[in-house]
Amino acid sequence: MNHSKPYPVWTVAQAKARLSEILRLAEKEGPQRIGARKAFIVVPERTWRAQISHHKSLGQWLVDNMPRGAELEAPNRHEPVRAISFAAQDDE
Repeated sequence: MNHSKPYPVWTVAQAKARLSEILRLAEKEGPQRIGARKAFIVVPERTWRAQISHHKSLGQWLVDNMPRGAELEAPNRHEPVRAISFAAQDDE
């Protein structure tokens, strides 16, 4: 769903008074924005589900995009702890 015009912005007070209209407009015209600083977007459920259905979990993405044929060496958990060079150091 690609909208060339920006989302309409409703104040919270307007949204409380005109919720039915906001829901109708979200269905007919697209997303409706409520609030300016702390904003919320109202979209129909089918639009929301269409957006999130294309996303994979991070774990699935990592498995799907794991380098093939690369020799990756896992660290030995029984080795002593190594110093971390980028850790914050005390200058005092």
